[in-house]
Amino acid sequence: MSEVRFWETKTLAQMNAQEWESLCDGCGKCCLSKLIDEDTDELYYTNIACVLLNSKSCRCSDYENRFAKVPDCVKITLDDIDAFHWLPPSCAYKRLIEGKPLPQWHPLLNKGKASEMHKRGASVRGKIVCESQLTGPSQDYIVRWPLDECE
Repeated sequence: MSEVRFWETKTLAQMNAQEWESLCDGCGKCCLSKLIDEDTDELYYTNIACVLLNSKSCRCSDYENRFAKVPDCVKITLDDIDAFHWLPPSCAYKRLIEGKPLPQWHPLLNKGKASEMHKRGASVRGKIVCESQLTGPSQDYIVRWPLDECE
């Protein structure tokens, strides 16, 4: 008998707070600075990480107080589903809205462990520079790897 998995039977709107939070794989890609080309509106990811992002765990080091400490931190909610376009293709929230399954490395498919995600290179681990340690303009830090789906 197969296990009932809430993300396959519920819409995002039907999920409770715990289910919603558990969808976050902890990759850290949403905590990277993004740039938008003013002429084309094209979105570019950088490898510049928020000062609160823990480079080893790829999680926020002060999740409960992040909005007070980082004023431009964005809370991912259904109220702003149009903003999902800036989430990386591997993001569970974006994938479920698009009718796609969770990637095989997602912690929900791996007993709650992020080790498979890190092993497959789907997180920011080993790829980032803290915004407090920049040595040049943000444009110098543009990267393509956050757009990889890492199936």
